Amino acid sequence: MWRKMSLDFGAREVFAAAVEAVQPDIVVRQSLVRQGDSVEVVGADRKFKMENNVHVVGFGKAVLGMATEAERIVGEHLVDGVISVPHGIQQTLREHGKHHLLLKENSRIRVMEGAQHNLPDSDSQKAAESIARLANTLTAKDLLLVLISGGGSALLPAPIAPITLQEKLDVTRKLAAAGATIQELNTVRRALSVLKGGGLARCAHPAQVVALILSDVIGDPLDLIASGATVQGPVCRQEVQAVLEHYGLMDSAPASVKDVLGRLRPQQEVQTDEASHVLNAVIGSNGVALQHASRRALELGFHPIVLSPGVCGDVRSVSRLYGLLAQFGKEASSELTVKMLKLGPEVGVESKDLHRVMQSLEQGRGVTCVLAGGEPTVELTGKGRGGRNQELAMRVGLELRGSRPPPDSPVFLSGGTDGQDGPTEAAGAVTDASLYEDAQKQKLDTLSFLKNNDSFTFFKRLSGGRNLLVPGLTCTNVMDVHVLLIPQGAK
Repeated sequence: MWRKMSLDFGAREVFAAAVEAVQPDIVVRQSLVRQGDSVEVVGADRKFKMENNVHVVGFGKAVLGMATEAERIVGEHLVDGVISVPHGIQQTLREHGKHHLLLKENSRIRVMEGAQHNLPDSDSQKAAESIARLANTLTAKDLLLVLISGGGSALLPAPIAPITLQEKLDVTRKLAAAGATIQELNTVRRALSVLKGGGLARCAHPAQVVALILSDVIGDPLDLIASGATVQGPVCRQEVQAVLEHYGLMDSAPASVKDVLGRLRPQQEVQTDEASHVLNAVIGSNGVALQHASRRALELGFHPIVLSPGVCGDVRSVSRLYGLLAQFGKEASSELTVKMLKLGPEVGVESKDLHRVMQSLEQGRGVTCVLAGGEPTVELTGKGRGGRNQELAMRVGLELRGSRPPPDSPVFLSGGTDGQDGPTEAAGAVTDASLYEDAQKQKLDTLSFLKNNDSFTFFKRLSGGRNLLVPGLTCTNVMDVHVLLIPQGAK
């Protein structure tokens, strides 16, 4: 029988496998294969001729490692390149011994750091302008390799003149504060940007553009990842104006913004010739991470099943669903089924996926490993330290109260694949049915910690912090990974 520490260890091993699968150099190596003087994009079944005509640009938190591997693959055919990466990333990688993700001193790719605190700034704008200049020099003989990962939007700010960076930021912040959806924000950003919304691809035309994308967005929508710089779509003046007017921001918009909107056509269609020169390939995602996590779970003797890579919604609802699944694994009932099917839509989980997982749990074989991913949300009611993963783990631990105690207790892990959960050094936490009892023994008031959004402090104090998940710098980001282990002994 699996012991408690064995299940804890197993959950951590499964999470580590998920993170390893989406390392920036690994995903590029698996997706871009050189064959003589050609490169093939695996999965897209496309080959591209290299004749000292390859240029590289990139933007995002994981792009440095992606660029290092891309340069190794294309070798002597690389002409030049510019990548926009987070402020201080090179020094951070050196300090953590991640030298394999750093470009060599004689690299033909120029590294430009910016977007301190993950906000667009003058440094990231200079990088974006350098990327635009490179793209605008290309001809039909050139191949532009574009590397994109999460955080790329802040690293590629290039507002259309005469709009200033501050003016564009003010407009988008006001929209966000007013409750605009990500699609509405993207509609406005695309219209006010030189490079976003397919702008980079337009600048590079007529060159062949190949974008390799590490997705940090649920569902991997190409137009939303880093604001879709290589995804060409129509720009409609009326649509942009409608968004601004809906939130009462049209009249107060800067004169520069009104000027740019006035120059837009009522409906600007994508040129078919331009679109045919672009290949967008998602080479890493939460789904990929879960596939590899599933393989590791199988190696450990678990019976893995993927629930969904798109879990979302409030952590309270998400934790309730996991609690119900654990309870269902203990004793299946139609009442629990109805509750889960009702809760599913709130957290982005389809009924067919829930039925599939419940069927697996009913078989009751060994240890079932339920895997999921996504990006739940937390309602901030306090000023404590923590993040959505630690709060979710804490809430699931409370939901598991009443299950059999360790070593027969289900074990739950929630971790951010970027290695950081909120403003803490932890990526998340691992918990089980003993959480509430252990907290009581150690005089830790769980409800007070939750009310203050102080999950990190809670786990730091609980049992000397042994429940915390601290993988260190991961160099990647494909949202969160959830691991729920339900042993047969829980029945």
